[in-house]
Amino acid sequence: MDSLKWWQKAVFYQIYPRSYADANGDGIGDLPGIISRLDYLQDLGIDAIWLSPHFPSPLCDCGYDVADYRGVAPEYGTLKDFERFLNEAHKRDIRLVLDLVLNHTSDQHPWFIESRSSKDNPRRDWYIWRKGQPGGLPPNNWYASFGGPAWEYDATTDEYYYHFFFKGQPDLNWRNPLVKQAMFDEARFWLDMGVDGFRLDAIGTIFEDPCLPNHVPEISQKEYYRMARTAKSLEEWQETSRIGEAMFVGQHDLPEVHDLMREFRQVVDEYSERVLIGETDEIAFYGKNNDELHLNFNFPLMRTPLITPAWVRVNQKERLPALPASAWPCNTLGNHDSPRVYNRFGDGSHNPAMARLNLALLLTLKGTPFLYNGEEIGMDDFLIDDLSLFRDPLSPMVYNLETEWMGSDATAALRYAAENGRDKCRTPMAWANAANAGFCPAGVTPWLPVNPDYAHSTNVAEQISDPDSLLSFYKKMLHMRKANPALIWGEYQPLLEESTDFLAFLRIAPQQKCLVILNMSDKPQSIQPIPGVNLTKVIFSSHPNRLEENKPASIQLAPFEVFIAEAL
Repeated sequence: MDSLKWWQKAVFYQIYPRSYADANGDGIGDLPGIISRLDYLQDLGIDAIWLSPHFPSPLCDCGYDVADYRGVAPEYGTLKDFERFLNEAHKRDIRLVLDLVLNHTSDQHPWFIESRSSKDNPRRDWYIWRKGQPGGLPPNNWYASFGGPAWEYDATTDEYYYHFFFKGQPDLNWRNPLVKQAMFDEARFWLDMGVDGFRLDAIGTIFEDPCLPNHVPEISQKEYYRMARTAKSLEEWQETSRIGEAMFVGQHDLPEVHDLMREFRQVVDEYSERVLIGETDEIAFYGKNNDELHLNFNFPLMRTPLITPAWVRVNQKERLPALPASAWPCNTLGNHDSPRVYNRFGDGSHNPAMARLNLALLLTLKGTPFLYNGEEIGMDDFLIDDLSLFRDPLSPMVYNLETEWMGSDATAALRYAAENGRDKCRTPMAWANAANAGFCPAGVTPWLPVNPDYAHSTNVAEQISDPDSLLSFYKKMLHMRKANPALIWGEYQPLLEESTDFLAFLRIAPQQKCLVILNMSDKPQSIQPIPGVNLTKVIFSSHPNRLEENKPASIQLAPFEVFIAEAL
């Protein structure tokens, strides 16, 4: 255990700052609000915070369009507030990792304002500018990932700039060494301050083919949208995915990105005990000799309608052997871009029990777990039913596509836009059964509507003193994990792989062996003695009386039970 890095032992907790806690009463979460909740996180058992972007931004893409890499958005506080947040987190032995957007800036960033001012501006080549084609056409036929062309015409210089995402997010030209040096210096600014690392956003899109070859699309963007919208079977989804990948060839995953990650790793390694985490599931980003990123997400684990024993076994069988010898796994089931775990991986009837199982899975598989704020109290998606209340720019875009391309009526289009936007999982944290869920004062309109479930015990205040609540379960499991080294760094060994109802595996470390069994069904399970596995004591169970058992020969599991025991 002593040889492990802090990020190998830690449980990370993602905070979406706009929605976490509002200290100044303006309806927007802020840094002082987060500071006021650090004792809560310490008591819960959190070791590290991943903070979604806190930088000044015009909010073209909810903060992922950065206008100043060295600042704090005024609505979140000041740089002094940030320094106090960092210091207070460290006092509680909580590390802090920042979201860093490398691919692009905001079109309001001073660099871009200079770049677009004239063709001979010194920062012109900091972004990707090209002349249009005859007839007023863009430089090529590339698409932006969020829809429409990837080129935006700028009349000031009669040229187009490239953007992989929204037009308010112009791509940086990372082939310019001045850009690289400037961005590395922006990272050093925060590392010098003492932050513990970065989660790197959208790293696969940093480079694009400089020759700008036209795509040869099989279908139009409209036809692709309709195809993806109506796909039902696995085969249809696979075909849709294949065509979608072909539509962006040359715009992502170019080999140069690995060279850049190795260089950025060298910058981070100038500092002690820092971590780089990539928004990617590509194993290649670990590097060849532990020389790129420290952690890459096991996103395939969450790409399923329901977590099943068979799904987890296949995932671990494929993922773990593929990792380089020096690589460390990293698991998650949710974040600010995906539906909330509580409803996404629930069946509508047993969601509370299944939420416990899903947490137990993350905390007992080999690798660093990442949680998302609100999961610990069972927050679920909240679908906004008013077009004017959408804050995620994807939702109005989807609404327009539904009405224009699919011919949906306004009600159906609104529902689909809410389901496929990201506002649903970014609603304010529910702290109490009080006005605005205790996120902000009564009489204040929060930046996003509050999920009304806060009035039905989905809030911290009501769960924190209830020993049977989901929040209490989270706390017990988090602290139990810290006390059992096999669950942190032990090797994973699957057991009883023929079962379709429960998942069983060992975590084996030199000083401890743990048996983990997760009953993922609504039926009791009787498990006979497992050859070679001799239980010594039960160390955790979601069954109220299980801990009274000692060295059980056979194991009688209750429906949806989490069972963990030491073994010889």
